[in-house]
Amino acid sequence: MLDNLTQRLAKVVKTMRGEARLTEANTAEMLREVRMALLEADVALPAVREFIAKVKEKALGEEVIGSLSPGQALVGVVQRELAALMGADLGPEASQLSFAQQPPAIILMAGLQGVGKTTTVGKLAKYLKEQKKKKVLTVSADVYRPAAIAQLESVTRQVGADFFPTTASDKPVDIARNALDWAKKHYHDVLIIDTAGRLGIDEAMMQEIAAVHTAVKPVETLFVVDAMLGQDAINTAKAFNDALPLTGIVLTKLDGDSRGGAALSVRHVTGKPIKFAGVSEKLDGLEAFDPARMANRVLGMGDILALVEEARKGVDAEAAAELANKIKVGGRFDMNDFKAQLTQMKKMGGMSGLLDKLPAQFQQAAAGANMDQAEKQVRRMVGIIDSMTPAERAKPELIKANRKRRIAAGAGVQVQEVNRMLTQYDQMQTMMKKLKGGGLMKMMRGMKGMMPGMR
Repeated sequence: MLDNLTQRLAKVVKTMRGEARLTEANTAEMLREVRMALLEADVALPAVREFIAKVKEKALGEEVIGSLSPGQALVGVVQRELAALMGADLGPEASQLSFAQQPPAIILMAGLQGVGKTTTVGKLAKYLKEQKKKKVLTVSADVYRPAAIAQLESVTRQVGADFFPTTASDKPVDIARNALDWAKKHYHDVLIIDTAGRLGIDEAMMQEIAAVHTAVKPVETLFVVDAMLGQDAINTAKAFNDALPLTGIVLTKLDGDSRGGAALSVRHVTGKPIKFAGVSEKLDGLEAFDPARMANRVLGMGDILALVEEARKGVDAEAAAELANKIKVGGRFDMNDFKAQLTQMKKMGGMSGLLDKLPAQFQQAAAGANMDQAEKQVRRMVGIIDSMTPAERAKPELIKANRKRRIAAGAGVQVQEVNRMLTQYDQMQTMMKKLKGGGLMKMMRGMKGMMPGMR
């Protein structure tokens, strides 16, 4: 998101080296770059003007202390104001969902057709079920598209939440009331209502969703908007904000947009906090939105906290402890262990997902690597291991020419790929032996160029 802004700021930081303090002259150049980057990112002009004015006011005369250069000091000001623009000024509680009512807490989802609203309901149900330990019921009030009802039922079943069935002949207000009654009787903590979308704003749509809102009085009314809409997102946000008492925003498709101006524009226009961001098409691709951390990512500082959280979710702590103990007592690192390591990396979002959260200098170092190709190679490696017999996984030295041909045929790859994978396994096994002997730094150095696509 906002990749262009990241690149422009990095360039100006370099040009401002050697100056003692921030002045109107040396600040003007960088603010021009920031202004152009924001406009190119489709941020609304009023938001850009207000942002630039605040940065200029706070930057001028700021002392450059310690090891900071003027460019770094100005990036610090930009980071703080960018975080404020995205909602940090509202306080940490603003981006949290409210459950301050007698269960079930009702969440009403509003937005245009095609923004990913129905999939987002499924993602939110999964998030609430797994992260907040809530019993969730979903319902579709989109009586104009029977496919939307079927889609919501499908994604709800996939995430393990409960679904309240409806038909195209039902009335949206009746659907909402009946679902609420069902949720109360079956002790659900949260009811998420997916409303109808249109290809554009129309009066009938707004009246209908306002009627549903009046009927069930949701504690949260979330506006779902596509981050790739750009300037169109502003008009849509105004219309929904006028029709409904919105409590927050969900940004979808942030992973597919290098501009991402909607993240800044919609927050500025509505005055409401961004509560969630859709970062992938997968059903676990929904993140609670943190303005300060998003500002760091925009400015190329990475999001190490998100990386740690991904690791915590993706890594099986018990399995990791077992492996460490196995190596410590002289056990062998076999193909089953190697497969487990590859699988855990996939759970953490794959190499591209992890790289996206690292600071810019690390991303630049891996700029030549083809992440998609690397992830395909990881999947092929898992397929090769799956084609082995239990004995071969336990003792890879059994794998000679005939066995290699059989394994390659079973995995649908060339024998050369089997050889390459066995070489990478040998390297990993060697590193595990070093880890046993306390040579952690040697092992880290040995990892350079080991993973596919990262040479």
